[in-house]
Amino acid sequence: MTDPGSLPLDPACTPEAIEARSFAIIDEAIPPPRPFSGHLWEVARRCVHTLGDTEIVADLRLSAEGAVAGVTALRSGCAVFTDTRMAAAGLPARRLEPFGVRVTALMSLPVAEREGCTRSRAAMLHVAEMMEGAIVAIGNAPTALLTLLEELERGAPPPALIVGMPVGFVNAAQSKAMLARSPWPHFTLLGTKGGSAVAAACVNALAEIALREGRR
Repeated sequence: MTDPGSLPLDPACTPEAIEARSFAIIDEAIPPPRPFSGHLWEVARRCVHTLGDTEIVADLRLSAEGAVAGVTALRSGCAVFTDTRMAAAGLPARRLEPFGVRVTALMSLPVAEREGCTRSRAAMLHVAEMMEGAIVAIGNAPTALLTLLEELERGAPPPALIVGMPVGFVNAAQSKAMLARSPWPHFTLLGTKGGSAVAAACVNALAEIALREGRR
């Protein structure tokens, strides 16, 4: 194995150049035929870039319907709900403000504590009826994703897209497997990997597509 310390430094030094170079390296590392193409590859590539792991591609579940719905929702100025402030912080205003999109982190809502209930579950129950046409990005709390799926089964209005990327070892893999089997448009990463950054990465990829197509 090559010692990274012996490799020459890459000359890319601006944020734009570093990102472009990173995407080029990922494209070289995962040559065609790829499991995703077009807009879905843009989403997958940004997830790989965020986690620094090309092997996650095999466990990504990205629906074409979800990509179309997500881009359409953003261009219409949809609401975006995240489970954590960290995921919300990963969505820069420069990508969302052109469409009038506002981001709400569930953990920032003043929700009353419920006995035997996590704060993320309580917050999701609080906003479940407000999710119609929104994008919901969950990167940390399996309980938020499980609660959302429960509420949808009970007839809550569905979001345009569910980005389910909770990370960890307690119900994260189970909640994402349930999402992957559900009828709702979704992006998810099977297993224990995930996180707020990769949940935000999916929304950022869609926002970049929406911005690009809006300039055509």
